[in-house]
Order: sequence, then structure tokens, then C-alpha cells
Amino acid sequence: MPGPCDRTMTLRKVKPAATMQHAGTDGQRRGETTMKMLLAVDGSGPSLHAVRHALALAAQGLDAQFVVVNVQEPASLYEMVVAHDPAVIEQVRGAAGADLIEAAERLLEEAGVDYESEVAGGTPATLIVELAENYGCQAIVCGARGAGDPEGSGLGSVAQALVDHCPMPVTVVRAQAQPAAAEGDDPGEGPDAG
Repeated sequence: MPGPCDRTMTLRKVKPAATMQHAGTDGQRRGETTMKMLLAVDGSGPSLHAVRHALALAAQGLDAQFVVVNVQEPASLYEMVVAHDPAVIEQVRGAAGADLIEAAERLLEEAGVDYESEVAGGTPATLIVELAENYGCQAIVCGARGAGDPEGSGLGSVAQALVDHCPMPVTVVRAQAQPAAAEGDDPGEGPDAG
């Protein structure tokens, strides 16, 4: 994959929750292997839909652990000139990434599943794969389109790069089509509102 990795900024969090137990028909824990999945999140509706998809798989019996990741793009020349201090840029990028994964973390906490999270800086597609390998993940789940162009058709650039180059399975989740709002309905309501 093209582009260098820049891992100077890292904000890492581990949230152990009461582990969701998946029982067989006899009520005993199945002897399945736990699948560790990296959830690539940029705060967009499609990325949160991907988190909901992964949680639905766990609710249906997949024994899974999750790693929530947000990768902040490298600083632009403009940002470097204006900030004058790389530490300030890292701090701002870290805070922005933490804010962007907050909704995904809330979904995981509400579901009562274990997760780890990390905000890192670099080229997203390249670094997502590197992080998945570093965390020992067996799969990556992401939205079809990210915050950069959520209304476009087809796959976004990060999802496309993951599908093309990732050495592990990638699940790309398309957002479900929203039914047309009836007159008087508040378009701000619904699962992705807020």
C-alpha cells in the first residue's frame, strides 16, 4: 500500500466490560475460538453502522473481541506552518480522534462487550492494517464510505485500499438505505442522528 506510516501520536484505551457469554443449546459456553476484530471508525454514520454490524454478529453467537481504531491523517503543510509545534498538532489530532471514536465506544459499552481502542496518526489504510496485525486481529470491519465523502457511490478510498491490499478478511458494511421521511417527520431522529 502506498504511503508512509507515522505512529508518533497514540492514544490507547482498554475497556474491559462484562464479557458477553454465548451459550449453546445446553446452556454451556461453546468451545469456539474468540475472533478479534478491528473496527475502523472515523465518526461517520457508515462507520458506526459497521460497528453495529459487528455487534450484531456477536449477538448472534460470534465469540468476538473488538479493537476500535481511528487513524488521523498526517498534518498538512498548512497545519504545520500555523501550529509551529508538532506537539500541539499531535494533541489536537489525538483529541479529535478520541472524539470521533466516542460513539463507537458507547455502542460497545452498551452491548457489554470487551474492547480496546486506539487513535493513531498516519496514512489510514496502511496504518489500519498495521494496527490490526499488531493487535492480533483476524478481521477488519469498516464502513463502505467514510466522513470524507459519505454520499458518494461505490467504496471510499480507505475501504477500497483495505479490500485491495489487506492480508486478512475485510468486511465492508454499506449503510442501509433510509426510508423517505413522511411529512412532519423530524429528519434528525433515528439511529445515526446526533
